[in-house]
Amino acid sequence: MKMMLRTILPAVAAVALMGNSAMAQAKIATVDVAKLFKDYYKTKLAQADLDQRKAQIDKDESSMLDDLKKGNTDYQQLLDDANDQALSADERTAKQQAADAKLKELNDSKAALDQYDRSARANLAEQIQRMHDKIVADIQGAVTTTAKSGGYAFVLDSSAQSAASTPVLIYTSGDADLTEQVLKQLNAGAPIDITSPASSTTDSLLTAPPPLLSNPSSP
Repeated sequence: MKMMLRTILPAVAAVALMGNSAMAQAKIATVDVAKLFKDYYKTKLAQADLDQRKAQIDKDESSMLDDLKKGNTDYQQLLDDANDQALSADERTAKQQAADAKLKELNDSKAALDQYDRSARANLAEQIQRMHDKIVADIQGAVTTTAKSGGYAFVLDSSAQSAASTPVLIYTSGDADLTEQVLKQLNAGAPIDITSPASSTTDSLLTAPPPLLSNPSSP
């Protein structure tokens, strides 16, 4: 959130400090970055890939847990046999040795599961970040291109929220909203069956970026 405020507040302050003449000449537009992020077809493709990867991780871990449960059952049976006075001393000793070997096997399997979980989750997080950054870069580029073609000096994110969870942009007439234009540009090369608005979900692995404030005149 601090990074978000550092990004947006200086630019807003710069606009506010402009002279009346400069303000009169500057064209300012808005764009709903959250909507662009959600309805961009590459977000949906990325989300599908991430869901598939997460499902595979969950499947792998479930299988490993099942093996651990079965191994633990076998271990408990060996312990019971090792303490079974109906068996000879030699048989109980053999059962205890087998139980010790099974326990080591269980500990190794648990360590392997923990290592797999750490590695898989870390790789998934890196994949999420890469996809997120690429999508944000695409949005930033499309906003900049659209704004430049329209002669706008600044583009504000109408979906931005303050630290108090209140709208950063208090009012806009909507006359200079570029959301649909930018979304059309972003989805120009999308498969037809993936351009419909995304349904809301609470467990999406990809989340909208912090507010973007574009200055088309910047390099």
